[in-house]
Amino acid sequence: MSEQLVLDLKHRPAHGADDFLVASCNSEAVAWLDRWPDWPGPALALFGPAGCGKTHMAHVWKARSGARFLTPADVAKTPPDQLIAESKTLIVDGAAAGQDERALFHLYNMVLEARGHLLITSRTAPARWTIELADLRSRLAAAPAVAIGRPDDGLIGAVLVKLFADRQLQVDGDVLTFVLARMERTFAAARALVAALDRAALAARRKITVPLAREVMAELEEQHEGN
Repeated sequence: MSEQLVLDLKHRPAHGADDFLVASCNSEAVAWLDRWPDWPGPALALFGPAGCGKTHMAHVWKARSGARFLTPADVAKTPPDQLIAESKTLIVDGAAAGQDERALFHLYNMVLEARGHLLITSRTAPARWTIELADLRSRLAAAPAVAIGRPDDGLIGAVLVKLFADRQLQVDGDVLTFVLARMERTFAAARALVAALDRAALAARRKITVPLAREVMAELEEQHEGN
C-alpha cells in the first residue's frame, strides 16, 4: 500500500503556562491576567482573531485561579446559581453577539454579588457587539477589554515549533523557513498547516520535508480558493 490509513485522532495541545509564548501582540493581555485578582471590576474581556491564543491564555489563568470553564451554550442552558456554586471565578470562552443575553446578564450579576471574577474571550470586543439588553450592554462596556494582536514572524515561527512539538513531530529548520515565508500570518493558519502536514506525512509515510510542505501548501491553497 502506497498510503497508510489515517485515523482522525485529536492530539492534546499543551496548555500550561510554560508552553505559552509571550510577545508584543499578547503581552498586555498577559499583564492583565497576571494582575488578577486585583482587577478594577469583576470582569475582563480578551478579544482577537481565531487561533491567536485566547483559549490558551484562559487555560493558563484557569490553572492559576481555579476558574470554571464555560461555553456560551453552558451559560444559556444552566441556571447561574448552579454555575457559580462550583466556583466564583468563571471563564466564558468564545462569547459573541447573539448569545443568550439575559443568561449572561444574570451570570454577571451573580459573579458581582459573590465578589468573584469573570473572564470573557471573544473574537471582537464586547463594545462592538449588538446587544439589545441595555443593562448587559452597560456592564460589558464598563469591563476592561484587551486586544490580542496578530503575531509577527518571530512569534509565528515559535508557534510552529510548539505546534510540531505538541504532535511530537521533528521538523528541520529549512522546512520552518520555507513555510514561514509563504503562509498566512495567523495562529489559525499555523494550526491548520501543521495539522495538514501531520496528516500528509502519516498517510504517505514520509518525513516532513520542503517538497512535502510545498505539496501540502498548494493543496491548502486550492481548497481555500474553492471555498
